Amino acid sequence: MGGVVRTMPPFVDVIVVVDDASRDETSAVVQAVGDPRVDLVVHAENQGVGGSLIDAHLRAIHAEADISVVMGGDGQMDPAYLPALLDPIVEEHVDFTKGNRFFDVGTWQGMPRHRVFGNIVLTFLTKTATGYWNLVDPQNGYTAMGRRVQRSIDWSRIARDYSFENDVLAQLGLLRARIRDIDIPALYGEEVSGIKLRAVVPSLLRTLIRASMRRFWLSYMLRSFSPVALFVLTGVPMLLWAIGYGGWVVWATRGPAAATTGTVMLAVLPFLLGFQLILAAFVIDIVNTPK
Repeated sequence: MGGVVRTMPPFVDVIVVVDDASRDETSAVVQAVGDPRVDLVVHAENQGVGGSLIDAHLRAIHAEADISVVMGGDGQMDPAYLPALLDPIVEEHVDFTKGNRFFDVGTWQGMPRHRVFGNIVLTFLTKTATGYWNLVDPQNGYTAMGRRVQRSIDWSRIARDYSFENDVLAQLGLLRARIRDIDIPALYGEEVSGIKLRAVVPSLLRTLIRASMRRFWLSYMLRSFSPVALFVLTGVPMLLWAIGYGGWVVWATRGPAAATTGTVMLAVLPFLLGFQLILAAFVIDIVNTPK
């Protein structure tokens, strides 16, 4: 952590450091650096990664920061890329920028297949939950956020665990904030991740499902009853009927028995129509991505 503080460029006005009840003398190490810009927050009890980041954002709001950047204390986020994150916010009025490790195809090389598949699924679910179909690498925590959206987010409703980044993106989507991916490679050291997937994945899925339902209700039902709502409310029941009825038909006609043409059509037509309606809803949603 001390090394991260030492590498902060001169244009950084305030450095908020959160000691989340650590056992590695984080507070002492940071204080030993002697940087007057440091604002140290110490938790008596562990709040988790999300809880620590929420407290850091609230402290940045209190300090009236124009732009708040999140950097981990493990040194994986190179401060040399800070201008790349800040420039779109300053010059183009973008609301939020985030790092993307996967612009380079070589980044995927050597990654286990189950992790590649997991990243693909997680990215798709996050796009569905947030409406930002142009973003990749949703778990990348190297981010910069402008004052306007930072003050607009209800931080009391943000997830306090490892789904923090996804939940923030969901809130930004409801605000129609302008977001941009920035090509930033990660700096991996010898540290070993302490994330337990069995504990993280269920919580992350719950967060994404809630965010998807909230976005659908607020964006496409409450604020304006758009064609997306009509397509989803019509297409989903058709798909469910087709799957349920079609499964019953397969079971009922097993063996020498054969389903009639009309019976087959009662299962196939709702499936085709429902699939086309859901697909049309996705297309409209993608076109509607905040830019």
